[in-house]
Amino acid sequence: METKKIGIPILIVAMALATAWAIRGQFGHEQGAAWAGAIGGLALVLVSGRKDWYNKMMLIAFASAVGWGAGGMISYGVVVGYGFADNFINAYYGLGMLFVIGGLFGLLGGGLVGLTLDSTEGKRVKWGQLLSLMIAGGLVGYYFLVEQIGFKMTPPRSEAWALCFGAGLAMLWYMAKENRNSAIRVALFSMLGGGIGFSFGNFLQVLGNTWEIPFNMWNVMEYSIGFFGGSGMAYGVFSSKWPKEIPRPKKWENWSALLIVVLFIPLIVYRESLTYGHIARRLESLPNIESIASTSTLMVLLALLAMLVIIFWKFKKEEFTQKDVLVTFFTMLIAYAFMSYAVTGIFGGEMHLNHHLYVMNIIFIFALLRFRSLQFSFGEIDKIDLKKWLVYLIVVLLAIAILALIAINVHGDLGDRDRFPMN
Repeated sequence: METKKIGIPILIVAMALATAWAIRGQFGHEQGAAWAGAIGGLALVLVSGRKDWYNKMMLIAFASAVGWGAGGMISYGVVVGYGFADNFINAYYGLGMLFVIGGLFGLLGGGLVGLTLDSTEGKRVKWGQLLSLMIAGGLVGYYFLVEQIGFKMTPPRSEAWALCFGAGLAMLWYMAKENRNSAIRVALFSMLGGGIGFSFGNFLQVLGNTWEIPFNMWNVMEYSIGFFGGSGMAYGVFSSKWPKEIPRPKKWENWSALLIVVLFIPLIVYRESLTYGHIARRLESLPNIESIASTSTLMVLLALLAMLVIIFWKFKKEEFTQKDVLVTFFTMLIAYAFMSYAVTGIFGGEMHLNHHLYVMNIIFIFALLRFRSLQFSFGEIDKIDLKKWLVYLIVVLLAIAILALIAINVHGDLGDRDRFPMN
């Protein structure tokens, strides 16, 4: 398989997840990441050209939402600060731990997507068993790493990264036991992409803040993890071998996934970030805040209702086509972008450059979809070369060391940004 044949599809998935992840920065936490993850999963199905995957689009979106969303429990604000340290040890620690955190986002997100694609009638994923293993792995990982060994990545904040780490290892063990190598490849490439994206994004943030670039550099970091994470997940999927025909999901499976992805997750985002009280507090510096908050909340509710009507109307069908996936994908992405505009004060006259870039990204994704055919042949790889992955890891760690050296030499002392005392 020639890489150039899957270049455009990978770019579309990368831009979709990157844009949604940047929008997620306005909302945060698990629910914001879950909405972004669902959009990435839909983009993957949209460009796949697999008709049997179209019927499974909401299950794949659900798996991506759960996987990428689970990482939202990880606290990383303090770790981002370490990247601004003026000494190599702490800067490298900051960039390195962001590689771990971003990798955990990708590991869980890509892994659950890969398992969903690999689940067939004759070899179904035992989801109950997998969930039990991941919960147990998360608990064991947390208590072993944090409570017993005492390794704390983000003191004094939550160490929930250890839960995700243990759950991810348990998921990989289940995949290996079931001989699901294609799913492992997706998990590992997604992990590599997410980790690189978060670490490199923090490096870009350091440069942007040091050089006083008048742009939301935190948003740049968020876009970076989405872009590289989406690229890794897409490459893992498109270069791997998959069952030729995935059976249609049962009706209750599709509708359950639909209710969670299109109704439950957006309602949690609304409850936590878009109610009158939240918007009023966030935009309290604007004049006529009562009117602005009321208008914003009303428009958000109307947008959510429109999203629900459009997608539920599409789900009345028995068979889904690429056009149905296209409509669902853009409906969720455009609605998410509108939420971001609303929560940052568009109805009070506040507009930010990064939001306009979200719109440009959406337009560019649409243009790429219309520009050329997305038909391509999937790869046939279903083996894991551990030696090659060890080389990948060493190369990335060396690259992060170079980034850390550059970072500490572009700025002076920015205050106490150290994880480890240097006196």
